[in-house]
Amino acid sequence: MIKLFLKISIYFFLICLALELLVRAFHLYPEDSPRFIDEMGVEKRVPNYNGFSVTGNRRQNFSEYHINNQGFNSYREFEPSYDKNELALIGDSYIQGFHQNYYNSIGKKIEDRTKDLEVYEYGYAGWDLADQLHLINAYKEDFSKIDHIVIYMKYPMDLERSTYEENKGRIKLLNSTSFKIRDNIKLLYYASQIGLLEPIKNLLVEKKDTEDIQENKTNTNPDSLYLANFDKLLATYPLNKSKTSLLLDKRNTSPLFLDHCNKLGIDIIDFGENFEITKKPVTLIYDKHWNNNGRTLVAKSIIAHLKLAKQP
Repeated sequence: MIKLFLKISIYFFLICLALELLVRAFHLYPEDSPRFIDEMGVEKRVPNYNGFSVTGNRRQNFSEYHINNQGFNSYREFEPSYDKNELALIGDSYIQGFHQNYYNSIGKKIEDRTKDLEVYEYGYAGWDLADQLHLINAYKEDFSKIDHIVIYMKYPMDLERSTYEENKGRIKLLNSTSFKIRDNIKLLYYASQIGLLEPIKNLLVEKKDTEDIQENKTNTNPDSLYLANFDKLLATYPLNKSKTSLLLDKRNTSPLFLDHCNKLGIDIIDFGENFEITKKPVTLIYDKHWNNNGRTLVAKSIIAHLKLAKQP
């Protein structure tokens, strides 16, 4: 019995070792660049870090990213100046752009179709409107020099809180021993990415009381809550409406929120119309993030709305 157990253990180890080598050889694992919270309270990536993002169980999407000196995925450094024409594009993972090579990002697509314009992509996975407005306030000197500010937002997910708080718990978790083990054992990271470890994760994560959640949804008007959160955020972080636009898909946005923005004089850039008329897919097959066509249409929507196209 002991010999059988030893043989099984040895074979299991050898199989895992072989799979680890295969995962590394074919680069099936993603590389998640380190994160931190800077002295201004902004959560971002550790500067000057290069790597590859991998999505899908057979590396369906493989793209290169580059973290610049400011801690964001971009093909350029951010050097705002009153002497140049600049556009800041702010958002979550859709703007962060890990799903496409950094040198073919939305910002690069905008620059290629305009003249004498620099695009600064402040994208970070998981950001909501509170994070985005806090960023502008934290770097107010830089943003005062930038000519156009475009904030990508998803309604209602980006309005689920009305105040900004540093997420030190997430940074601590990402730097924990368990995550370091996952990052160094590529087979484990790969298994986690394709969902093989979800049953284990579900056992470890404390489940929420669904009855309480349902009761809260029943007793609260969602739109009223989200609009109240929006107003409170704007009271804390006033927008410069003369140069700031919200980038969104009107098809998936509450008419009440759109009417509210109209009353407040907040400019809206709608990319949903271009998504509606295109005959090509706009998202990745195995992921909801925009594919190359989707990113091109978003870039064109921004250019057309702000009238930034190259002049003959």
